[in-house]
Amino acid sequence: MRKIFLRDPSEKISWVACSHFFAAHLLPLAAIFTGVKISDFILCLVLYFMRMFFITAGYHRYFAHRSYQLNRVIQFIMAFGGGTSAQKGALWWAAHHRHHHRYSDTQEDIHSPKKGFWWSHMGWIVCSKYDETRYDLIPDFAKYPELRWLNKYHLVPPTLLAIAVLFWGGGSALWIGFFLSTVLLWHGTFVINSLAHVFGRRRFVTTDTSRNSFLLSMITLGEGWHNNHHHFQAAARQGFYWWEMDISFYILKLLKWMKLAKNLKKVPSGALKRNLIKDGNFDVGMMVQEARKKWIKPFQKFQLPLNSFPVKSRNLGVPKSQ
Repeated sequence: MRKIFLRDPSEKISWVACSHFFAAHLLPLAAIFTGVKISDFILCLVLYFMRMFFITAGYHRYFAHRSYQLNRVIQFIMAFGGGTSAQKGALWWAAHHRHHHRYSDTQEDIHSPKKGFWWSHMGWIVCSKYDETRYDLIPDFAKYPELRWLNKYHLVPPTLLAIAVLFWGGGSALWIGFFLSTVLLWHGTFVINSLAHVFGRRRFVTTDTSRNSFLLSMITLGEGWHNNHHHFQAAARQGFYWWEMDISFYILKLLKWMKLAKNLKKVPSGALKRNLIKDGNFDVGMMVQEARKKWIKPFQKFQLPLNSFPVKSRNLGVPKSQ
């Protein structure tokens, strides 16, 4: 996708303030001095997939979209587990994600790829403008003091995990098991912002450019079915069909069986049949907003109602009062 929107002058990368973020990408190279073991790479994979689940099922589907319910203890564990990924606190993450869905692929969208690939991938994260948590966008979870504490001291979970890894496997486990998996996890998460609106296929008409990708779904345990998700955001399952693998959802089903999660929101049968592109629905999501106006205007001469061009609402999967 070519760059369409210009970034606001205030959207500048804070190179000095975020130097630790860039330095973390080099730390796995320290394994040159300690050597590596097979167990280090096994630990790397385990920590990657374990923490990816906490991001996809926790930060995203639970805190951002409330697609299922947890008791307060499991809710804290989910927030702490997501915190070990070093992607800041659950409240910060989920609040910005709700903002993204509200303004997806418009000028106001914080990380639309229409502002450039690298900006959507990681530039906005290292911009000091977005350091603060938008508590006004997530009052439903901000009311819990333990979540606000984790959000404020978001470095505590990853630091504790790093210390545990160091004591368990030594320096090589720290560099490969913790830091390499963390860097891979960052970019595994970021590709949904930067690539899931660029590569893949579209099944549903939406007002954004979200797409479905099997490859991205494998990397993110199911988040790659992004067009599905933007079509019906409240569902706990993003792979709408049996052949669309959604590992995060399978684990959530297991947690439900164990009585640790409940009320997993399903995709209504009507939603699966609504606004399908193959039915000839006008897909405004494939165009920039300016192009949309040019396409609709000629049809207005024939007095076709605007609802002839179905457009998905920007429901975040949370009560409207929130």
